[in-house]
Amino acid sequence: MAEEPENNEVDQAAESNEAGDDATASDEAGAPAAEEGQEAAAPAAAPAAAAAAPAEPAEALSPKERRRQARAAKAAQVPARPPRSPEERQAERLAERRRKARLRSARRKSDREKARAARSVAPAAEPQGARREQHPGRQKTRQGVVVSDRASKTIVVRIDVTRRHRSYEKVVRTSTTLHAHDEREDAHIGDTVVVRESRPLSRTKRWRLVEVLERAK
Repeated sequence: MAEEPENNEVDQAAESNEAGDDATASDEAGAPAAEEGQEAAAPAAAPAAAAAAPAEPAEALSPKERRRQARAAKAAQVPARPPRSPEERQAERLAERRRKARLRSARRKSDREKARAARSVAPAAEPQGARREQHPGRQKTRQGVVVSDRASKTIVVRIDVTRRHRSYEKVVRTSTTLHAHDEREDAHIGDTVVVRESRPLSRTKRWRLVEVLERAK
């Protein structure tokens, strides 16, 4: 009879140990579930926080950049052409040339017809008058002073020009030189001579001596 209380105590101790093990297991199983609940709540709170944050201002683009983006968008809308062989490209070029040739031919034919119609409608041209009579040109003459006679049958004549400036009313004196042909070598340095325009006689001579007005003193 004395052994029954001991057995009861042993049974109670075993039951208490089993209850403790069950509580520990339930605590361990509840901890991962709580962590999963926190992780699931975090993504749900992220969009709300993003919506609550103020929106950043859009970046201002320069006009050049806007035009570039517009061109890129327009080009993207054009469907890409399929790859073609060189023979196909050559055939397309020939077809385009023939089309342009037909257009040119039609346009030229239309232009010819219009010109023909305009000629038929236009009044007859009046007969041209008698050709104007041709007269020999008047050769220029200049008076100057001989400044050189070293070359054979050639003299260099200085032509002095004095005129009044049309704006400033000032007397302006200028001079120019020309080469003249002297067949008889009659003129010498310092002589006052008259020369007349002629055909080209050499590379620089376009004048001919007419007479000597005054000899050098």
